[in-house]
Amino acid sequence: MASTDDPTVVTRRFKRVEYERLAELGFFQPGERLELLDGLLVVREPQASPHATAIRLAAAALRAAFGGGFIIEPQLPVALDDDSEPEPDVSVVAGEARDYLRSHPSRPVLIVEVAHSRLAVDRTVKLNLYARAGITDYWIVNLVENVVEVYREPVASPAAPYGWRYASVVIARPPEALTPLAAPHARVAVADLLP
Repeated sequence: MASTDDPTVVTRRFKRVEYERLAELGFFQPGERLELLDGLLVVREPQASPHATAIRLAAAALRAAFGGGFIIEPQLPVALDDDSEPEPDVSVVAGEARDYLRSHPSRPVLIVEVAHSRLAVDRTVKLNLYARAGITDYWIVNLVENVVEVYREPVASPAAPYGWRYASVVIARPPEALTPLAAPHARVAVADLLP
């Protein structure tokens, strides 16, 4: 059997519209935890109790910080581009639920990923895809080190995966607080995001 490093093996990447159509047709197993990242179907991080708790905490803290006019939802699709439809642990989008009846949100004002066993994926693959899509505020709730990593200022970078990275990186610890770019008067305590 040929390995994936074998130059004779041909793989096929999916477009976001193809992925959505397969989901509509019931191609995937019920409850199967997948997301489309740069054309590849990727199995999502398992949800141990601390991971799930951190998602709930982040959603609650962000709802309080943003108030009305924004939707703060855990693990719903974001249409980043033609090749990627991740399901961030928490995304914040402007508007109301019915604004996205015909298509998934494509420009969240903030994306939060909770990371434990796949911290490296959130720091590389997802980070660079979010930067490429122009997401200006990306936070990683890092359960390994009990910190929140804040990434801002997406910039082109030929050396980075997918050609983009973030120019600003801040590591926040309790008792510090963070201010989302889209809610400049709000303060989110780092401790409120960590289980």
